[in-house]
Amino acid sequence: MLIRNTSHQFGLIAVLLHWSMALAIYAMFALGLWMVGLGYYDSWYHDAPEIHKSIGVILFLTLMVRLLWRVISPPPKPLSSYSPLVRISAVVAHLLLYTLLLAILISGYLISTADGKPVAVFNLFTLPALFSGAGEQADLAGDIHLWLAWTVVMLSVLHGLAALKHHFIDRDSTLKRMSGYPLSTLLEKDK
Repeated sequence: MLIRNTSHQFGLIAVLLHWSMALAIYAMFALGLWMVGLGYYDSWYHDAPEIHKSIGVILFLTLMVRLLWRVISPPPKPLSSYSPLVRISAVVAHLLLYTLLLAILISGYLISTADGKPVAVFNLFTLPALFSGAGEQADLAGDIHLWLAWTVVMLSVLHGLAALKHHFIDRDSTLKRMSGYPLSTLLEKDK
């Protein structure tokens, strides 16, 4: 598998970024739902949010790398079998997912720094608090964070269902292109 994207297939870096971010986002969603239900005397009450914050910062950095990679190594051309509506829908869905992810990560930062304390990332480095002293900031950002998280999960499920529809009903190589499937097989199939 090639490192960079080609006109027919996603490269190794795009595939790894896509799937690792997808796994991390679902894990973060589960962790977030679990940790808000913890009681003060639970042993994970303080540790779970710190893990959540640290992974959130790593996800932000990964998202920036992913967006930069899309500029450096543009995604493959859409399949010729796609209708204009499908092409537009795909572009809108991807833009919406990227925008929502960025908004979730920013709102998470605002929640984490509302008390003026920096965010420690696995005790490797810290991000300073740019805004502080706003208790309402944490509450509002928390509500936004939760609704955005649910929206991203629902939109990503639709994204996955669309990929499965392309694979099983349309029988095209959409899903295979993001799975690292051999390029020669893809080219033969889409002729």
